[in-house]
Amino acid sequence: MTREDIKLANKVEIRTVVINFILTAVQIVIGILAGSAALVSSAIHTLSDGATTIIVIIGVNVAGKKSDKSHQYGHERFESVASLIMAMILAIVGIGIGYGAVKDIIGGEYEPMSMEVAALIIAGLTIAAKEWMFWYTRAAAKKINSGALMADAWHSRSDALATTGAFLGILGAKMGFPVLDSVAGLIICAFIIKTAFDIFKDATNQMVDKACDPKTLEELEAVISKQDGVMGIDEIKTRMFGSKIFADIEIAANGELTLHEAHKIAENVHDAVEAAFPKVKHCMVHVNPAKNQTDEQEQQ
Repeated sequence: MTREDIKLANKVEIRTVVINFILTAVQIVIGILAGSAALVSSAIHTLSDGATTIIVIIGVNVAGKKSDKSHQYGHERFESVASLIMAMILAIVGIGIGYGAVKDIIGGEYEPMSMEVAALIIAGLTIAAKEWMFWYTRAAAKKINSGALMADAWHSRSDALATTGAFLGILGAKMGFPVLDSVAGLIICAFIIKTAFDIFKDATNQMVDKACDPKTLEELEAVISKQDGVMGIDEIKTRMFGSKIFADIEIAANGELTLHEAHKIAENVHDAVEAAFPKVKHCMVHVNPAKNQTDEQEQQ
């Protein structure tokens, strides 16, 4: 991740933190005055969104540090660690919302509300702000290929969904159906847990050296095959390292080439791969003599 990428991530996340804390303060005040447990719960979720955003800022900045003696392959996996922490926090929030909803449905006790119109307006504004934050953060995450930033974008979307549940609950209370708050909470709980699972799965894959996707592998093979002197591809091994890719490539070349000539072909393949694929942090290229030539030499 370049310095420009880190600057963009910090800019996006600092704005997100400020907006989240403003929304949290407004939701808590109106939620308490209106007697809306749903709006107060939404405020707590928004506060958790701001807290996880701080985690993302730390993760992205650490991941962007250059290699050192203790981390010779870089620090990209710290971004995956940030995503894992976010996934766990999201899951806890989702389970908490679901538990509260089930408890209210079983108990059947709902507190009377006041200031429903003000609470509805704040909930609506929060939904709009959270949805904007989702698209804004998502665009930046795609631009710099940041898993942690993308996870934070989906956290904003989950918060928008949770606040939608609060909106429906407040609206239901105003219409005489307060149970809608709890029903919506169960639905939102499912959305949040699903989002947490997806983030956890993606971050885990980046931590356990999972191979890159088949489409990227096909594109790698196409680029390698086009390089002068490459007579074939014997093997390609890839592994995810945070949001980056490490590749070990074995190519076939004319067995009668000099060491200098073979090295030049490998160097060309190396440079072509890293130029064509920004996600490839490093690739190792090994040159083998073409198999048909090896067979002929053994027969002689």
